[in-house]
Amino acid sequence: MAEAKTPIAVIGCALDLGSGRRGVDMGPSAIRYGGLHDALTALGHPLDDRGNVIAPTLERLSQGDPSARYWDAIRDICGQLADEVAAAVGRGQFPLVLGGDHSISIGTLGGLARAHGATGGVIWVDAHADINTPASSPSGNVHGMPLAVALGLVDDERFATDAWPQPAVAPHRTVLIGVRSVDAGERELIRRAGITVYTMSDIDRLGMHRVMETAVQIASGGAFLHVSFDMDVLDPEQAPGVGTPVPGGITFREAHLAMELAHTHGHIAALELVEVNPILDEHNVTGNLAVDLARSALGARIL
Repeated sequence: MAEAKTPIAVIGCALDLGSGRRGVDMGPSAIRYGGLHDALTALGHPLDDRGNVIAPTLERLSQGDPSARYWDAIRDICGQLADEVAAAVGRGQFPLVLGGDHSISIGTLGGLARAHGATGGVIWVDAHADINTPASSPSGNVHGMPLAVALGLVDDERFATDAWPQPAVAPHRTVLIGVRSVDAGERELIRRAGITVYTMSDIDRLGMHRVMETAVQIASGGAFLHVSFDMDVLDPEQAPGVGTPVPGGITFREAHLAMELAHTHGHIAALELVEVNPILDEHNVTGNLAVDLARSALGARIL
């Protein structure tokens, strides 16, 4: 008898308030349009598409303090997302969260910590460290802050909440992969917190297989293990539809290997695919690639 596959809850978060460029709120639709439903049901997973958590229209909002633009609205949306993620875990489902800008990770990790307990581990696959605080951020864009928030590194009463445990993840179980754009303030926070980082130079030198297997070992052992995959970690020639492209990223094959290893060795509790911007994409290449990566993370193999 074939082994029963884990039921999946697809949760979109149509949020672009944390980003400096518009359009990433359409990312969940672009990924679904890329054939997500058929791709995952073909693997045998029962699929429950929960629709999208919808952000308010930016033009109707005040940005508030420019050190953390639109934070009040982002906090509310992340609270709704945390509710959806925690509810999915309670139903025995695997949350597959579609972004939206990377600030949605505050809600995803918050929901996982509420459901599983704090503190968990996270593998953060991204060109950027996303560990700025309002005090260190050059832009005030919250999509550059979610990891700092989840780690409890933001010493700012505006970020205090009862919506989820704080911190949601532990620094010693946090691994960044593919990083190649880090702000000065982020460097200091990374060193102080003792977070493991594999830059693109490390991947070139060590290879993705070794990097990912080590990352899984480091990030495992906590209340949960989450993988957050920002599509801008890929080289822009392969994933053009992202808001903050950085040349010199990982390849299509390295990305798939990372997701295959996460599935094989990680016992991951949730997966997040963020920063798909269809306005900047070419024939939904980036949305389609996100679907392929979800398949790899959920058990697809060549043979």
